[in-house]
Amino acid sequence: MLLPSPDPAPRAADTYRHRGQRRALVAALRERGIRDERVLAALGAVPRHLFFAPAFEAHAYQDKAFPIGEGQTISQPYTVAYQTELLAPAPHHRVLEVGTGSGYQCAVLLELTPHVSSIELNATLFDAAQRLLGALRPPGGAVPHLRCGDGSLGWPGRAPFDRILVTAGAPGLPPALLRQLAVGGQLVIPVGPAHAQRMVRVVREGPDAFAREDLAPFRFVPLLGAGGWPA
Repeated sequence: MLLPSPDPAPRAADTYRHRGQRRALVAALRERGIRDERVLAALGAVPRHLFFAPAFEAHAYQDKAFPIGEGQTISQPYTVAYQTELLAPAPHHRVLEVGTGSGYQCAVLLELTPHVSSIELNATLFDAAQRLLGALRPPGGAVPHLRCGDGSLGWPGRAPFDRILVTAGAPGLPPALLRQLAVGGQLVIPVGPAHAQRMVRVVREGPDAFAREDLAPFRFVPLLGAGGWPA
């Protein structure tokens, strides 16, 4: 099983070599079409290797997804950059992430806004991500609100959200997430059958008005839960 490092002070393990690898990764993402400099800076700031078991650290700055155990993956850096650029979170936005997974995407979001909530269904991954995100937080840094539960149902007690990001493939648009989206807010979610999803961006234009945009094809693990696929 691959789980995040239990290192209690992981920033000490972020070396000059790692920072150079991130600079190279950011350059590659820019060449692939990522244009938002805030997003690129966020990926350049987060030490992705700390979300890997030490034995697999060599894979951390390759532009590919990688298993983290429990049938889940840490997303490909390009995918993280693409989704985050679509989401376009501003510093004042309240953001909900559905599918904490390793915690890497959550850490990237925290570089862009301090108002991040994240939900993970799998208790083993939740515990590991909670420990790692706590250890990664610099003094005075933002603290994410984390919850173990069914992310397809959102987080009503913290709604409405200006931005909602889903990091697993859904069969359709989860109604609970649409309800919890603020007017003017955006939902970014992969939708479609397994291995054949499209990234979808939804803008809530009014209380009962939503505009949907279907974008590039991607492949994600399934979103499990009442608003997703059956467990």
